[in-house]
Amino acid sequence: MNPTGKLYLLPVPLGDDADPKLVLPDTIARSIEFIDHYIVENEKTARRFIKAILPTKKQPDLKLSVLNKHTDASDHLSFIQPCMEGKNVGLMSEAGCPGVADPGAAIVKIAHERNIQVVPLVGPSSILLAIMASGMNGQSFAFNGYLPIDKSDKKSALKNFEKLSHDKSQSQLFIETPYRNNKLMEDILNTLQPNTHLCIAADITLPTEYIKTKTIAQWKKEKVDLHNRPCIFIVHRF
Repeated sequence: MNPTGKLYLLPVPLGDDADPKLVLPDTIARSIEFIDHYIVENEKTARRFIKAILPTKKQPDLKLSVLNKHTDASDHLSFIQPCMEGKNVGLMSEAGCPGVADPGAAIVKIAHERNIQVVPLVGPSSILLAIMASGMNGQSFAFNGYLPIDKSDKKSALKNFEKLSHDKSQSQLFIETPYRNNKLMEDILNTLQPNTHLCIAADITLPTEYIKTKTIAQWKKEKVDLHNRPCIFIVHRF
C-alpha cells in the first residue's frame, strides 16, 4: 500500500503586477517541482503562475481540479484522491494564501478528516499585512469578510464593528467587491463617528500599494479612488 501523500497549501501573489520571485520564498518553487496534482480556482491563471515561478515545469504533466463557488461539494473528496494514492497535491488560491477567506478551507477540512498531512507554506496574506501596517490592535482583531449589500444592513454592520472595536479593543477587518469600494468608502464616512480610525490597505505588495490610517474626520478631507483595487478596510474606535 502506498504511503499517503501530503496536501501542500501554496500561496500565490496578491495581484498580477506582483513579481512572484520578490513576494514568495524559494520553498514554493521547490514544492511545485515535485507536485503534479493541483486544486485551483482558475486553471488558466494557475498554469500561468506555475510557469512564472518554475519555467522548467512541464505543463502537460499538470493535473488540475477546479474549486470555486460553482463546484459541487460532492466533488471535494475526489480532489484529494491522489493523496490517498500516495501522491502530493498542491492547493492554490486565486490570490494570497489558500484556506483563508478562500474556498480551499473545505478541502483542508476533508484532508484532516482523512488523516492527510497538511503542509502550509509561507506567503503573502492581505489580512495579516494590512493589520501589520495599520497601527491598530495586532493582538486582537477579527476578519469579517464581505459586508451586506443592503444599505440598511450595511450601516448596521458598520456601526456594530465600531462598537465591537471600542468595547473589546478589537480591530475589525472587512472587504468589498473591488468595483464597489468607492461606494463602501462613502457609506463608511457617512456612518462612523468622526474620531473612529479607518485603515485602507489597497494593492498590497503591488507597485501601486497604498496603506493609510486616519480618523473618519481626516478621511473626509482626503479623496482616494479605490475603484477596482483589492482593499482591506480596518475600523477601530479607540
